[in-house]
Amino acid sequence: MKRILVAEDNRLILETVAHSLSREGYQIIKAEDGKDCLTKLESNEVDLLITDLYMPNINGLEVISRLHEFYKKLIPVMVLSAAGAEENVMKAFDLGADDYMVKPFSLIELNMRVKRLLSARK
Repeated sequence: MKRILVAEDNRLILETVAHSLSREGYQIIKAEDGKDCLTKLESNEVDLLITDLYMPNINGLEVISRLHEFYKKLIPVMVLSAAGAEENVMKAFDLGADDYMVKPFSLIELNMRVKRLLSARK
């Protein structure tokens, strides 16, 4: 079973994404901010990270940067963010994000993108 870490400070979005992905057969690990996300990355093997950009303590861009720079983890990263400005998208991709979805988003599209990212990394 593929494991997905979802980092999102909005409780409703976190629970909705987790529920939708768990229905697709994925094991979900939840983090409510960037600091919690990094802690869970250290202690869990995950197949995909889904992160918001703007979270308390440590933002999503810093999480992506640390994931690749310090932890040397080569896992796909999807960003979910209300910040759809081009500079935010480009910064996320420059740091190593593999996909970017702007909130609000379709759960059907999210599930399809997750499936694509996970199948590309076999």
